[in-house]
Amino acid sequence: MVYRVIGVMSGSSLDGLDIAFIEFEEQSAKWQFQIREAVCYPYPAEWVAQLRNATSLSARDHAILHADLGHYIGKAVNRFIDEKALHYQVALISSHGHTSFHIPPHVTVQLGDGAAIAAETGLPVVSELRAMDVALGGQGAPIVPMGERLLWNNTALFLNLGGIANISVNAASNYIAYDICPANRVLNLLAAEKGMEYDDGGRMAASGNLNDGLLDTLNALGYYSKPYPKSLANDFGSDEVYGIIQSAGLTLEDRIRTFTEHIAVQVVRALEPHAHLLGTSPSLMITGGGAFNSFLVSRIRLLLEPLRVAVELPDDSIIKYKEALIMGLLGVLRWRDEPTTLASVTGASRNSVGGAVWNGQ
Repeated sequence: MVYRVIGVMSGSSLDGLDIAFIEFEEQSAKWQFQIREAVCYPYPAEWVAQLRNATSLSARDHAILHADLGHYIGKAVNRFIDEKALHYQVALISSHGHTSFHIPPHVTVQLGDGAAIAAETGLPVVSELRAMDVALGGQGAPIVPMGERLLWNNTALFLNLGGIANISVNAASNYIAYDICPANRVLNLLAAEKGMEYDDGGRMAASGNLNDGLLDTLNALGYYSKPYPKSLANDFGSDEVYGIIQSAGLTLEDRIRTFTEHIAVQVVRALEPHAHLLGTSPSLMITGGGAFNSFLVSRIRLLLEPLRVAVELPDDSIIKYKEALIMGLLGVLRWRDEPTTLASVTGASRNSVGGAVWNGQ
């Protein structure tokens, strides 16, 4: 069976709206895919400000933003379809939305109303992909492991370096995944102090000096000692962690160097308990915008050497659009009434079929 789907992802780093048109083929429970077209539309400054401050809005204004972002996403998808000449080829849109409140086991909120996307595009839409898992007592995150298991079952370890860094462990006995630490969301806030969107290649970090006192303070934060399953809200990075970094009284270069090291240290600490379960030289696929931060990747490689983990960077389309790709697959699974989340990952009472479906007609 072949499915032609658009997957949409808005990550916590606020770098833009990732849109991918993917062709999935399933035969005898084996999935293959091809990313046929993909693009990232950067958010205008006013949208960055609105999304960054979403959790401080009144209930009324938050609800309006939810609807407005849905219409914005729908218009962006229409633009994508026009620019890539995809008319009459798209069967389904699956949109993750943009996370504002993430408070498991109570609620998780992804801005970007699926009904508004369907109204703008006239196409069926799947949204609210995390809500069912949270209702079943889960973290609602990470949700990409289902896609990883179906599309790359021979890869042992996955590291996504997005706004938040998260890890998946494809162990034979169980599938484990959880959020590790803030990543690009904080790196980008630091880079913005110099008028830069991000630290290109980690050059700024590489020019700074490591501050052991700040590194120790960051590594001692309580979240890191919690057992999994666990997940992070965006404001842990943008408020708590960024605030600690800013209060250290260091140069920008030293702050960004130290935080980059913090990410690398936490990645290795997260991998340590699992690497021995995966045989000799297990492979680690790194994706997300942080995979292009060559200094960060070099620090992770170096610190992983004692664990004999083989770091792999896939082609650029997977690095950039893996999450949009998997959102597309989760939409297909929802359309087929098949599980979209793994209880072993999220801590929910069972695997679940997650997502609200909007007809579009």
